[in-house]
Amino acid sequence: MHDSGTGSGDPAPSTSGVDQEFLALERELTVFLRRARASSGEMSREVHPDLEAAAYGLLVCLDEWGGQRATDLAGYIGVGRATMSRQLRALEDLGLVTREQDPGDGRAFLIRLTEEGRDRLRRVRDARRAEYVRKLDGWDRAEVAELARLLHHLNARAAE
Repeated sequence: MHDSGTGSGDPAPSTSGVDQEFLALERELTVFLRRARASSGEMSREVHPDLEAAAYGLLVCLDEWGGQRATDLAGYIGVGRATMSRQLRALEDLGLVTREQDPGDGRAFLIRLTEEGRDRLRRVRDARRAEYVRKLDGWDRAEVAELARLLHHLNARAAE
């Protein structure tokens, strides 16, 4: 890592008028997202060796929310209908999700986890939570809750 030479490990002050707090936020989010992508790839392969990393988030949504329409999933994840359709087809082919007719609208379908999909995902999610507990050892639970709250707030704003 590069040290700014200030002795504090923090970036050197800028005279360009750039907001240092937002530069620091960008730097930390870049590192966090890079690590999250790598972690998501590992977790998806633990669910199924042929599972794309991007599809892991879909499985998490279905696990937490139950049956969802493909259009709702696409909107939440922020991808187009074609991309969502391709990802869901791959998940179906792997036996991780199934499509069922929506009882509220016979023209629509709900995507649900299969039992195999739920079991595989839960094993990986349990291991992931144990890893968070290990990495955040020494953090107060209020700090963990505050981090979750702030990330939720950031995600909600990003969805706008």
